[in-house]
Amino acid sequence: MVNRRWWDLAALAAVAVVVTITAAEPPYGTRDWLAWGAAGAFLLFYVGYARARIGRERRGTLVIVTLAFSVIIAVGCAGDASFATLQAFMYPFLWVSAPGKRAAVIANITLAGSILVGYLLHFGPAGLTMGIAVAALSLGFSLALGLWITRIAEDGEERGRLLEELQAAQGELAAMHRDAGVTDERARLAREIHDTIAQSLTGLVMVAQRTGNRLAGVPGEAAEAARADIVLIEEMAREALTEARGLVAALAPVTVDTTLADALARLATSFTRETGVQVHVEAASAGLDRELEVVLLRTAQEGLANIRKHAGAATAWIRVERVHPDELRRRGDGAGGSGATAGAIVRLRVRDDGVGPRSGASEEHGFGLAGIRDRVTIVGGRVSFARAEGGGAELTVEVPAGVASRTRGADSTTPADGRSPAIGSAAVAGTTEPGEARGGEASALPDWDVASKETRT
Repeated sequence: MVNRRWWDLAALAAVAVVVTITAAEPPYGTRDWLAWGAAGAFLLFYVGYARARIGRERRGTLVIVTLAFSVIIAVGCAGDASFATLQAFMYPFLWVSAPGKRAAVIANITLAGSILVGYLLHFGPAGLTMGIAVAALSLGFSLALGLWITRIAEDGEERGRLLEELQAAQGELAAMHRDAGVTDERARLAREIHDTIAQSLTGLVMVAQRTGNRLAGVPGEAAEAARADIVLIEEMAREALTEARGLVAALAPVTVDTTLADALARLATSFTRETGVQVHVEAASAGLDRELEVVLLRTAQEGLANIRKHAGAATAWIRVERVHPDELRRRGDGAGGSGATAGAIVRLRVRDDGVGPRSGASEEHGFGLAGIRDRVTIVGGRVSFARAEGGGAELTVEVPAGVASRTRGADSTTPADGRSPAIGSAAVAGTTEPGEARGGEASALPDWDVASKETRT
């Protein structure tokens, strides 16, 4: 109990009882004035020191309060035995001020000893028996009640902690159920688009090709106009098929079931097979938990989807690297105190050799960056988009690497310089970017993730 108003009321009531008892027996002598002086000293000490420290539970505070109370009650009992009434206030106060049960028990014993001393000073040797009885009775009651209330408080704190953990676990479980539901629905939609719309469009392209071949030898203006219409139908069907494949790739569930490098390699292989754009992947160990790895993987997927729609590129590069804080400071990155650069970061770059950002494109409007930024901002990262050196565009995403320490603990394999060892890299369909390390061949995603094969004439 740390409500100071209740303690104020209790202190005033205890002093009032002592003064009333002593004032009820005139004439007043030296001992009465001694008791009243001790009562005044108690109020001054309480208002000047003890009141402001209620509930702080510090060892230094307990020592000072115990010594002061012991001296005051010994002097007060030497003046009048009724001054022992103040122990009804002092014992609970010592329990509140104690940092632990052991310290509280020692403080209680000290206070009980001071009561015994006060009785000896007031009654002489004849007061020994009465002093022992009063001190023992009050001490026993204080210890029993204090230990019982302390146990109740500890049980309450433990239950509160368990309740918080349960609520956190329930929240995580609910989030996992929501994520699982979203993932399952995305997978279902991707399969439906692949098995219905994409297949129908593939058939439409084939029918258009066959009809065009049949009209190839037919003379006349009407046949020429029909052939032009057939070519237009085929082109429109191919464009729709490309969009359908893009939807399948965007909706396909993204999971990091092995390593981030392997998942990016599978994503790149799928993208290359679908679009013909050569994608080169280099991924170092990020040291992130699964949640952030999925964020990076989904961001890379959306970056490739934007390349498919807007870039007109022949080659793309995906690079994941861990950047140590010392290197950030040397480069002068992260000015402005960005949360992503407070410690080590993991940086994802998606670059292409296409047409580059449109005139006036910005992080708010260019290439659908709003969705990417929303996803990255949730985990404390940041996004930038700009024209790449040598042409094309470059999407850069940075997320804080320090979150791994809360979920995985310290990495015993991390070198002293703070850099993580490589966990593998992948290059897809050709050589890597000049100056980049070369990796192994990437594996493919399941067939339904990438729609049907390219229809050729």
